[in-house]
Amino acid sequence: MSHTPEENLIKSGLVLPPPPKPAGVYKPLLQVDNLIYVSGHGPVLEEGILIKGKVGYDINKDAAKLAARQTGLTILATLKAGLGSLDKIKRVIKVFGMVSCTLNFEEHPFVINGCSELFAEIWGSENGVGVRSAVGMGSLPGNIPVEIEAIFELFEDKEELVITKSVTEIEIEKNA
Repeated sequence: MSHTPEENLIKSGLVLPPPPKPAGVYKPLLQVDNLIYVSGHGPVLEEGILIKGKVGYDINKDAAKLAARQTGLTILATLKAGLGSLDKIKRVIKVFGMVSCTLNFEEHPFVINGCSELFAEIWGSENGVGVRSAVGMGSLPGNIPVEIEAIFELFEDKEELVITKSVTEIEIEKNA
């Protein structure tokens, strides 16, 4: 029996942080046709504070993976705030993960798996896994260890046209 994304979130017991307000001139999310583009998000905790540190210097890869998972939860909070429900999202299209790390750190994909695994929990292994990039950065805003952007596909609106009158009745009404 499959569950909806909202049911999967409840079942996970995870708590979403508050959706962050933009820290510059941009929109947290933008809908274009049936795609939702989510701006770069960092790891916001339930209390509204950011996880900070450089991977390979201040924090290790396991802590960074947890920060990426928390970043995924922050993205979910923005999606719920903007769309009203995660059930409106059909699938994950792309995740772009940036890891603030030392020059010798090489496990960027491991870190970003924290977010990717969360999305697979919420939308399932087929719809929750999209294409992905995981790259290292010299620094990120506010000394956050991870920043992630994502693109999602929405379900198509299935508005039905219901005809309640016959063609003859419609023609008669027009002529009356």
